[in-house]
Amino acid sequence: MRHLTCPVLALILSGCTVGPNYHPPGSAALKVPEQYNSAPLPGGPSVDLETWWTSFNDPVLSDLIATSLSANNDIDAAVSRLRAARAAVRGAHGALLPVIGASAGAGATRTLRGTDSDGETYSAGFDASWEADVFGGNKRALEAARATAEGSEATLHGVQLSIAAEVAANYIDLRSTQAAIAIARANLGYQDDTVEIAGWRVQAGLVGSLDLEQSRVLRAQTAATIPALETAFSAAANRIAVLTSQAPGAVTTLLAKPAPIPLGPDAITTDLPAELLQRRPDVVAAERLLATETARIGVATAQLYPALRLSGSLTSLSTSLDGLGESILGGLASAITAPIFQGGQIRAQIAGQSATADAALASYRQAVLVALEDVENALVALRNAKRNEDIRIVAQSAAQTSLLYAHSQYRAGLIDFPSLLLAQQSLLSSQNSRNTARAARATALIQLCTALGGGWSVVRLPPGVTS
Repeated sequence: MRHLTCPVLALILSGCTVGPNYHPPGSAALKVPEQYNSAPLPGGPSVDLETWWTSFNDPVLSDLIATSLSANNDIDAAVSRLRAARAAVRGAHGALLPVIGASAGAGATRTLRGTDSDGETYSAGFDASWEADVFGGNKRALEAARATAEGSEATLHGVQLSIAAEVAANYIDLRSTQAAIAIARANLGYQDDTVEIAGWRVQAGLVGSLDLEQSRVLRAQTAATIPALETAFSAAANRIAVLTSQAPGAVTTLLAKPAPIPLGPDAITTDLPAELLQRRPDVVAAERLLATETARIGVATAQLYPALRLSGSLTSLSTSLDGLGESILGGLASAITAPIFQGGQIRAQIAGQSATADAALASYRQAVLVALEDVENALVALRNAKRNEDIRIVAQSAAQTSLLYAHSQYRAGLIDFPSLLLAQQSLLSSQNSRNTARAARATALIQLCTALGGGWSVVRLPPGVTS
């Protein structure tokens, strides 16, 4: 046995881990610039990206997002996938350890014919086996499992980011719809006055019936927008309810009271583009997938080399229970298996896995570029949304003043009725445009925070889930 053990130990000690050692691609290889091309507006505050929604200073929005992050079903599903991935890591680690088993037995014999040889026999034993990871195939498998689990964790954070952003976007839509309903109803009041004035002038014989009918048309057109807006409100409220894992309609009462569209800062301080590689969950998940596929090249390569398996056993046999342990037999065996002819299957598997790793690298590069694109677009959108809202404020103010003049001049007979209708239409349009611009500004901030990788926090995992 000593003659066998020495070569075996020498083989184990001289073993190596086959396959490429993984190193994440650097910023230069990923074409990450040193600065963003679109600089944010000057004076922007530093927002805590992990909880960016608090920068809107809207307690209702913050509560809804907090509820969604703790109760959303998609997040629960992602947590379960993370649990499965971490269990796979423990399984891959177990492949590096010996397997130990125990056995016990008892038997009885009775003579049916011939010489008496009745009796009982008892046995007990232990056996162990271990496949030495001489060429590191199991280590590479463990490396791949760990990278997969880390990718699952990044995917979980990506789901959190998406859910928080979707709740916020629907909340902005809901508040914008409420404002549009209020604008329509206020304009109905102006238009009711116009219908009444036109009716008086028709009765007085000052104008024809055309003025009255035109005023009634404009009022009906404004009134017709309200049902569609109310439908949009219900849809946004129901979507928020589902995102918080509640039945549709559960939050409608909470959100029924009108409130202004919340606005965060005009601009926020952005980190260097390279920070996206560590913060954006989709980029992290793509990088971890690359690490997984690279490690699997080593798993496939290890199949080209011999496998060493050691096994041993301890067994005791006795005719009585008390006698177990008096006589113990031990055995130790080793075996080496090696592929000789596999028809090129192993090398084809290695080539296929290498191609898969190349595809993962291309996907990682693309994920980085898309992340940079998202940030650049969001920076431009936020800056232009603020400029657009400022312009719409001026237009609304001018439209309100114009309508006051038009009303007074029409009463005095200084302008015709189409001029008054045009002033009313201009006010309604300018108010809706300002409301849309305010919503776009809030949405642009959500998009920027999301593009920068904000919007996820550490989820409290269920009991028994370990890292």
